[in-house]
Amino acid sequence: MIKVGIIGATGYAGAELVRLLMSHPQAQLTAISSVSFEGKAISQVYPSYYNLNDMVCENADQVVDKCQVIFAALPHGLSQELAKVCFDKDKIFIDLGADFRLENEDDYKEWYGGEYTDKELHKNSVYALPEFFRDNIKGKKTIANPGCYTTGVPLAIGPAVAKGLVETKGIIADCKSGATGAGRGLSQNTHFTDLNEGFHPYKVACHRHTPEIEQTLSHLANKPVKITFVPHLLPVNRGILSTVYAPLKEGVTEEQVRQAYEEFYNDEYFVRLLPKGQVADIHNIKYSNFGDVSLHMDNRTGTLVAVSAIDNMVKGAAGQAIQNMNIVCEKTGLEIIPPAF
Repeated sequence: MIKVGIIGATGYAGAELVRLLMSHPQAQLTAISSVSFEGKAISQVYPSYYNLNDMVCENADQVVDKCQVIFAALPHGLSQELAKVCFDKDKIFIDLGADFRLENEDDYKEWYGGEYTDKELHKNSVYALPEFFRDNIKGKKTIANPGCYTTGVPLAIGPAVAKGLVETKGIIADCKSGATGAGRGLSQNTHFTDLNEGFHPYKVACHRHTPEIEQTLSHLANKPVKITFVPHLLPVNRGILSTVYAPLKEGVTEEQVRQAYEEFYNDEYFVRLLPKGQVADIHNIKYSNFGDVSLHMDNRTGTLVAVSAIDNMVKGAAGQAIQNMNIVCEKTGLEIIPPAF
């Protein structure tokens, strides 16, 4: 059993890590921390854990000392110092925040307003989207876990970009997220009376996940890729639906596209390429680490419409972080079946 700990266990992503790790067959949840609830049991914050997990929140240093793998579910700007401590102690650090996601420090400065405090540590980190970069993840100690939109969009359009089936100009990512994507903190746009029975875009063409998505697609295309990315807020708790529109290259057929996706995802357990005629739906993946992908062709305009559905708290956060731990530590787990209703 590998000893794991969570720093920031009382946020939504941290609490989801608690839920998933409690049933992991080869990991022992050993310590958790929370600045806001230090000294309180996780079951006091989330009563659903009562009598199932009554671990008391400690401080971050105690979590690092007791554990071999440390998950950090923290806002951006708070992980770099912790990552350095873990690196020096030869421990695995998996960051669910944004501090290690962007390769270019100028992008981090522009979109997050921060700096890299240890450039060498960043060079030794890895961006860990398993379905695309698994070979790079193995053996690494500092792991940048992708976020929700930055997982959903590449899952939808990545194989078409990697295989050169679509133009890399004119790609549009139209995405919808459940309210948990905004985190546990209160805000006006997630206030019940504003969110309920409403539906609206936000941060139109200026969301900070844009450079991260472009970074992944650029690696797959082996050349710079720019996209138009527009997120929307759904009045539901969980799920992200990404509908991505990309111009097909001249002469590319529907059969070629489907064959490319089948080959790309053939050995990927957590990606389910749906049969022709079915449509990806957030209803079918909730509480699981699965990502469903459906393919559609607009033959009239020569456009590929690729759709992905993920649970933003699992495949888009905690589940993917555990998936990355499984890769690094050669463990199993996460075989969670999504409910039928």
